[in-house]
Amino acid sequence: MKRRLLSWLLVAALAAVACTQAVSHRAGEAQPVFSPIRYPDQTLILDAGHGGEDGGAVSLSGAAESGINLAIVLRMNQLLGLYGITPILLRSEDISLHDSSAQTLREKKVSDLHNRVAAIEAQENATLISVHQNTFSSTKYHGAQVFYTNEALSLPFAQLTQDVLRESLDPENTRKPKPIPDSVYLMKHITCRAILVECGFLSNPEEDQRLQSADYQLQLASALTAAWLQFQTAGDIPPTNEEASR
Repeated sequence: MKRRLLSWLLVAALAAVACTQAVSHRAGEAQPVFSPIRYPDQTLILDAGHGGEDGGAVSLSGAAESGINLAIVLRMNQLLGLYGITPILLRSEDISLHDSSAQTLREKKVSDLHNRVAAIEAQENATLISVHQNTFSSTKYHGAQVFYTNEALSLPFAQLTQDVLRESLDPENTRKPKPIPDSVYLMKHITCRAILVECGFLSNPEEDQRLQSADYQLQLASALTAAWLQFQTAGDIPPTNEEASR
């Protein structure tokens, strides 16, 4: 496990370097550096939590969670693109996905969540990675943790992702993947394979600074990308709800 993990992290790191080395062959058209990985029928959806007026949690230094989430997702999008994988990004800028008819902040949040659920459910054979940041009243807590919905479908990927985050970024992190609380609307109203990753605690001073660092954001993106790549090549992916019903 550890040797395979390190190899995937190395590949992801090399991919990050290769972002600046894609060769243009036709009138400025950049070509993928790596060949598409297998399982082309799988759709990966990346969700940068919150956005727009809904900044999510706020760090001790005043940074909004939404911007950190987006930075990590955009890095993942770059890395995955080098493997011929084109994920669906629910948002690629600092916006809310609410309907124009929503007026109050509450209405916008509700509309945003409904629209995210609809966008996810519209995709077949999908896997969702939702990126968030944690916070707590005490400053002592730190470390990433993975949450999942639909244990049979999502736990194997959640466990692998938790292992990759621990072994690559924080060996002393003893957290285990957990079922998502019922209060998380998005995760409780989708049927595909899905994990929500709390990348760290904005309420911890040291981790707050790391999470705002472009270098650490790249490390997180590389770890999450490596987890997805390894999950696809570890063996047959467990069937999605759509596939199992056929």
